Amino acid sequence: MSTPIATPAAPSKAWTLGLWAPQVLLALMFGMAGVMKSTQPIEAMAANMPWVADLPGLVRFIGVAELLGAIGLILPAATRILPVLTPAAGAGLATIMVLAAGFHAMNGEYSAIAVNAVLGLLAAFVAWGRLVKAPIAPKA
Repeated sequence: MSTPIATPAAPSKAWTLGLWAPQVLLALMFGMAGVMKSTQPIEAMAANMPWVADLPGLVRFIGVAELLGAIGLILPAATRILPVLTPAAGAGLATIMVLAAGFHAMNGEYSAIAVNAVLGLLAAFVAWGRLVKAPIAPKA
């Protein structure tokens, strides 16, 4: 007698909605920041963030990474094409926030660390949630 193969239960609507909300919020926030850091003139950004003038290449790289992370939070999940990229994007953005917090701490910008912590925790929550609690099945 063979044992039937159990199929995993579908995630609850609460988990699904509870993960889409931070995904969209993070995508908007990182998308705006990414566009700004990757397209705005360095001189204009340096007016508000003086360290930008010393590290223009790093700022552009971070901007592109944030923009790609924002796209990765939404597009793979919405299209169900390679949806495993959504938790990867969340993990990548959480890593960026950990590194940003360290950078701000080294520069004595302690007030910025709270924002990094909140965004990093939300991104880590999305990564965990889409990998473990409510993964999105790929298109058949």
